[in-house]
Amino acid sequence: MAAFTDPNERLGIDELRSLQLRRLRWTLRHAYENVPFYRKRFDDAGVHPDDCRELSDLARFPLTTKRDLRENYPFGMFAVPQEQVRRLHASSGTTGTPTVVGYTETDLDNWAVLMARSIRAAGGRAGDKVHVAYGYGLFTGGLGAHYGAERLGCTVIPASGGMTARQVRLITDLRPDVIMVTPSYMLTLLDEFERQGLDPRQSSLRVGIFGAEPWTERMRVEIEERAGLDAVDIYGLSEVMGPGVAQECVETKDGLHIWEDHFYPEVIDPIDEFPLGEGEHGELVFTSLTKEALPLIRYRTRDLTRLRPGTARPAHRRMEKVTGRSDDMIILRGVNLFPTQIEEIVLRTAGLSPHFQLVLSKKDRLDQLTVHVEANADTPPQRREAAAAEIVAAVREGIGVGVDVTVVDPETLERSVGKMRRVIDNRGD
Repeated sequence: MAAFTDPNERLGIDELRSLQLRRLRWTLRHAYENVPFYRKRFDDAGVHPDDCRELSDLARFPLTTKRDLRENYPFGMFAVPQEQVRRLHASSGTTGTPTVVGYTETDLDNWAVLMARSIRAAGGRAGDKVHVAYGYGLFTGGLGAHYGAERLGCTVIPASGGMTARQVRLITDLRPDVIMVTPSYMLTLLDEFERQGLDPRQSSLRVGIFGAEPWTERMRVEIEERAGLDAVDIYGLSEVMGPGVAQECVETKDGLHIWEDHFYPEVIDPIDEFPLGEGEHGELVFTSLTKEALPLIRYRTRDLTRLRPGTARPAHRRMEKVTGRSDDMIILRGVNLFPTQIEEIVLRTAGLSPHFQLVLSKKDRLDQLTVHVEANADTPPQRREAAAAEIVAAVREGIGVGVDVTVVDPETLERSVGKMRRVIDNRGD
């Protein structure tokens, strides 16, 4: 197979903007002509694809939400006949009707190219062995990483999720260069290395590509120090494509470059839905530019971030690490709180592991939040009590709300193979 090449990764800004506009106008026409939902939505808003003459005109078009996808379940948002669809993926549907996404042959080829581009930007190279510990199946993570690594010219180890002790054995014996997994499960793997008496810093791994859930800079430091590798962020979501929508470059580690030749980003105020300027913090919105089976116009991701100019890939703007989701925000007695804020505090508290869970309940009709966090194996009881008090004080000082903290024994909280379940809401019980 010829060496992987991808000229659009290094386009100049003017070239990229011209390509985006051409592809955006095609996408708007494709959606309007082939998806009844979009035809009605555009007509109701008084806009037509021909009204898009420059990129800024996109703000005139209506937003799309996950609810729209669910209300058109399973195939109502598809823009091509069923016989042109080569693969289906779907969300878990744990919070309602699942969202179904489809891919034509061209869609799958584009996805593989973008994942190959992402792995290379993260530091992977042709000939590397890539250990894929994302789940396979309807979740897009495993197969997305798999075909991208193969397209780059790598050897894939399709470990999938679970069986943690076996994962460590495979890493030790097969000596992969790159691991692709959720950051929370990477911490579980590091715990297992140490439980087996192995030093993860002596493993063959030199690059970790972590995604599917928000994670902080402190967690990056934790993983890099314990594993002895470069930890970089990857971003995607099934509705837009899967992993590979944006990728952090290993040479800068300063945010995720969005592959703007395929996805046009905006940031909006999550309350009034007005577009925000570059550098302003809000909710990320994507419009697909090349998708055939499931074009999406101004899709609300619910992820909170901000846009910055490109660095390692100058034409492609960067998104900062996702700090949380507009629909995961906890409002506790009038104060807005995100799990990542608690994570920052836990990670800087001595004697504690990074594994924690937030449990919401009611007491005397008032909302209560209890932080359950695991101690390290060698943390004495008196240090546990001090650590709990430090978290209570830090949350009150830094966030402005009172919480309870319970420090529990190691490996007693639920571990996650897929996306982390950080919040348990028992207020309706």
